[in-house]
Amino acid sequence: MPKSVAIVTGAAGDIGRAVTRRLADGHDVVLLADIDGDAAERAAHDLGAEEHFVAVSCDVTDAPSVAAMAAKARSLGTVRTLVNNAGAARAVSLHDTTQAIWRMDNALNLEAAFLCFRAVEEMLKESQGSVVNVASVNGMNVFGHPAYSAAKAGLLHLTRLIAVEYGKFGIRANAVAPGTVRTKAWEARAAANPQVFEEAKRWYPLERIVDPDDIAEAVRFLASPLAKAISGVCLPVDCGLTAGQAEVARTFSQSNHY
Repeated sequence: MPKSVAIVTGAAGDIGRAVTRRLADGHDVVLLADIDGDAAERAAHDLGAEEHFVAVSCDVTDAPSVAAMAAKARSLGTVRTLVNNAGAARAVSLHDTTQAIWRMDNALNLEAAFLCFRAVEEMLKESQGSVVNVASVNGMNVFGHPAYSAAKAGLLHLTRLIAVEYGKFGIRANAVAPGTVRTKAWEARAAANPQVFEEAKRWYPLERIVDPDDIAEAVRFLASPLAKAISGVCLPVDCGLTAGQAEVARTFSQSNHY
């Protein structure tokens, strides 16, 4: 029987590392794909034995590079899980969004997931596997970064398209939508503004910020047999952000009190 393989894109980042570590429980091999091949190698080395964690340099916006990554995965076994995690945001406002930024954000945050899925879809058919797309609460509501947000909204729809069209092959597709995640990028902001996390927490009903491990646990659940009847859904991992804000609710309630 071929080894079961999980692919995680953007695997060298904080969320990617956490997801990779969690998926090692339930897969024979996890392929760490990242545009920074050296960073992927370091992550794989830090995570454990080289027979379980394999790094590959991959530009997920480039079809030939994605094809090479898929071929590497095939050489290791059969893909059972694909996690489209690679992503980034650029311009904060629509006014500041250029055509180039719009295209770059869509290429990385939406088209890349399409390319990766198509590159491994035959292996996912063989394994009756699972796709988990790391979207964002930005794809569900307006929180800034418009090009990124539009792409993530498209990623949610791509998730449903895969679920509907490929369900007959036993393939499941789901998404997680993180809110603010405590990553190195946010830690850098905190170094400049020590109150940044306190300021952010006021918008979250649980009054805390999501950790990378929170995302990893949700991805692992959706990829596992525990979610065998779940397909086409988006699971917010956002400490309650998309449910609503208590402060806003209180203000609204007070202003409409009779």
